[in-house]
Amino acid sequence: MPGLLLDTLNGKRGARVPLWLMRQAGRYLPEYRALRAEKGGFLALAYDSEAACEITLQPIERFGFDGAILFSDILIVPHAIGQHLEFLAGEGPKLSPPLVDAALEGLTPDPLRYDAIYETVRLCRRRLPEGVTMLGFAGSPWTVATYMVAGEGSRDQHEARALAYRDPAKLDAILDRIVTETIDYLSGQIGAGAEAVQLFDSWAGSLAPDEFERLVIAPNAKIVAELRRRHPATPVIGFPKGSGEKLSAYARETGVQAVGVDETIDPVWAHRELPQGMPVQGNFDPLLLLSGSERLESRARFILEAFADRPHVFNLGHGIDRRTPIEHVERLIAVVRDFEGDGGGRGP
Repeated sequence: MPGLLLDTLNGKRGARVPLWLMRQAGRYLPEYRALRAEKGGFLALAYDSEAACEITLQPIERFGFDGAILFSDILIVPHAIGQHLEFLAGEGPKLSPPLVDAALEGLTPDPLRYDAIYETVRLCRRRLPEGVTMLGFAGSPWTVATYMVAGEGSRDQHEARALAYRDPAKLDAILDRIVTETIDYLSGQIGAGAEAVQLFDSWAGSLAPDEFERLVIAPNAKIVAELRRRHPATPVIGFPKGSGEKLSAYARETGVQAVGVDETIDPVWAHRELPQGMPVQGNFDPLLLLSGSERLESRARFILEAFADRPHVFNLGHGIDRRTPIEHVERLIAVVRDFEGDGGGRGP
């Protein structure tokens, strides 16, 4: 039977608001840290299907969230395309060769790298409690391209943004390849049991309006259209972090079934400007969750009330900070569930 989260992503408003948190399977959990110490580095965990499934299920077992998000990384796609990938302590991910200097044609693809991820999805889907939605994901083309071009993360995505102006044909070829890979990769996750998928565009906010249209909206629209053709019953959540007022165009033009809202966006504005009836996800500030100040409860209720007249999945505005105390997460869950218990004015 479909769970509450899946129903909400399909546009149904239930008696309560479903809840999950981006990066809910990760370093803020002591059980995750223990398993990582036992098994090794992040990439080894991502490719160990049994371990990755265990990590995916840890927050479900501890908190009873309505959705389980696959434990993996957006850089699995460039790794399968043929870039060498490693995660260095204190430095983050490194991809080589960086495509600012190298050619896409010089890479040797290894699509078998996806197989372990699909197996993780299959294991999790079999082991999840009834009614908990299995969520797959991938990085959106622009965000993945910023890492592939620079070979690492950056504050302003300088290398990829400069390449978009200097050699747009080269960047377009990289984006096209990511689009093709991402369609097949997410289709594989859905075939393995993912009931909904999310496209993370973490660096969408670094682009000017014209580039946003070309580098964010257009590639995501291609992915969504093909996924809707192959898997018409599977919702796609689009999350263009930092998009600001461009979020409305993204929601209308990409074809996503639900849209993620980051913490910088006023939920009252989002409710007014987004397509009527479109499910939204978000948008509690991860740093407010980290701080656990007295505003935690009031801000959570404000978000719940702002989105009370449309399908709403309560979530963070981005991933949970690894330093977040468990008790702060428990406080947030209690607020959401208390609101749900009151009916929240949601109606039928």
